[in-house]
Amino acid sequence: MFDNSETSRQQTGEIAPRDWVRILSEYREPSTGRSLFEISISMGPFLVLWGLACWSLSVSYWIAFALSVLNAGFLLRLFAIQHDCGHGAFFKNRAANDWLGRVLGVLTLTPYDVWRHSHSTHHSASGNLGRRGMGDIHTLTVAEYQALAPFDRLMYRLYRNPFILFGLGPSYLFFLQNRLPLGFMTNARYWISAMATNAAILVALAIVYYFGGFAPIVLVFLPSTLLAATAGLWLFYVQHQFENTQWDSEEDWQLHDAALHGSSHYVLPRVLQWMSANIGIHHVHHLHSRIPFYRLPEVLRDHAELAEGNRMTIRESLANARLQLWDEKSKRLMSFAQVRALYS
Repeated sequence: MFDNSETSRQQTGEIAPRDWVRILSEYREPSTGRSLFEISISMGPFLVLWGLACWSLSVSYWIAFALSVLNAGFLLRLFAIQHDCGHGAFFKNRAANDWLGRVLGVLTLTPYDVWRHSHSTHHSASGNLGRRGMGDIHTLTVAEYQALAPFDRLMYRLYRNPFILFGLGPSYLFFLQNRLPLGFMTNARYWISAMATNAAILVALAIVYYFGGFAPIVLVFLPSTLLAATAGLWLFYVQHQFENTQWDSEEDWQLHDAALHGSSHYVLPRVLQWMSANIGIHHVHHLHSRIPFYRLPEVLRDHAELAEGNRMTIRESLANARLQLWDEKSKRLMSFAQVRALYS
């Protein structure tokens, strides 16, 4: 883990988080050729697997289901590309980023302009206790939780229960919440984004139903979408919800410190790292969100100190699902049981 004390950095010569932004700026330029290649090797297999799954319905529902499960990985990758578009990192041209992001938003069930604004808010306030509530996993401090009424404590416990958060959560987020521009209900631009995405999704599903009935929707569309949504929500969770993450009050919060120390480096097997488009290198992404995902490994190759910071394996990440409350005294994320043992 990084030591985030200013004194320690001065003594060891460690680079300060805000100085990393300048260093990392040399990686920010995307390559149009590489970006076109990345979208083609993501979209191409996705469409082919969709077609094969629909064709195989006449042979075996199980084969169709298996192909849709495999296709969830490519849908996840397309969402990661949409994510890069939202940061203006995939193409040099802003309009090209935005229109590709809008098209991908139909496949990922995510209205692009609404999501881009919400995600920008997440980046600008990550780790700030005074600016929680948009684009993040709802997290209470120990003091806030203890001040709740019994019913509100129960509601928070249910929300943070892994079976609800990762079981019902993806369905709610992608099938229901994304259908309305929640948080931006008075802005016409975000209504247009949400409604246009909804209309395009309905047209696509109507075409699928016209040619294939309910079977491809139930056995191809739903499994791939739900699995990709669940994987995406889990990735977003472990990127900021770990024991030694960093949260600070408004007066103590520093953007770049929170980016470096409050984001994980999720070390995944190579195939999963490819499917998730290197989003596990999240501490670097938060330090400089304009770096294209395919250049993030270059950063780790060139800067060993970043490669070692906030490392987390899959096995280690599973324990994070039981951490629910931020303790401002010990500066760590804790479980309900730990809080009870410490403060009862």
